[in-house]
Amino acid sequence: MAEMTVTVAAAKSTLRTCPGARRAAVLGRWMPLAPAAPANLKLFSPAVRVPRATSPAAVEQDGSNTDIVPIPKVIIDQDSDPDATIVEITLGDRLGDLLDTMSALKNLGLNVVKASVCLDSTGKHIKFAITRAFTGRKIDDPELLEAVRLTIINNMIQYHPESSSQLAMGATFGPEAPTEEVDVDIATHIDIYDDGPERSLLVVETADRPGLLVDLVKIISDISINVQSGEFDTEGLLAKAKFHVSYRGRTLTEALQQVLCNSLRYFLRRPTTEDASF
Repeated sequence: MAEMTVTVAAAKSTLRTCPGARRAAVLGRWMPLAPAAPANLKLFSPAVRVPRATSPAAVEQDGSNTDIVPIPKVIIDQDSDPDATIVEITLGDRLGDLLDTMSALKNLGLNVVKASVCLDSTGKHIKFAITRAFTGRKIDDPELLEAVRLTIINNMIQYHPESSSQLAMGATFGPEAPTEEVDVDIATHIDIYDDGPERSLLVVETADRPGLLVDLVKIISDISINVQSGEFDTEGLLAKAKFHVSYRGRTLTEALQQVLCNSLRYFLRRPTTEDASF
């Protein structure tokens, strides 16, 4: 498995705020959190251990009885902060403080170094910055990034079981699988744009499933394309990835773009990952 090397040359060290001129008051500012003791981490491909919530009985009840369940969103951002991986979680106004999720991330050998909460017209957004405990740096391993994603989604389902039917991962972790099944051929969109003289921007949207982040990075690396940084969003049944990529320090040529698109499309239509591995 090729590791994803993250090299952000000029990223800002501050997080973006919630959009909208009329967003509601910020409920919490960035607060330093006490570092956790380093934990032993062993992740071997393709298996990923996902820590579970320790107390499902502590589910937040705010808004959980409404008829319309909002689309859950989990954003893993490698671009916004040069020193930490930024995670943003949204589930309408239903999310609690996610203390159990932070504890589960510490069990993966990570430190939650900053956290904030804000509220806008789309709901409550919880953001936190995480680093590897033994290096103090952002996560550069795609397997660990996928473990973070699955841990957050699993805990969301544990505490908010109504979200299970809205998440593709509900069929794997949740009590209720989604009633809607996404057609991979229709849902999959792949675009590549030039992003300066030294890199290109790869945008992939497709049906979500366990292990997708790891597999995308692997198929890109297998054709000798370097993944520099990116963002991976989980939005209900879909996953949306944005990767800054390059080939020998340059943007991708049209021929290489076509090779990459064909490889990704072929793989996404015929995934080889075994669900039992997760």
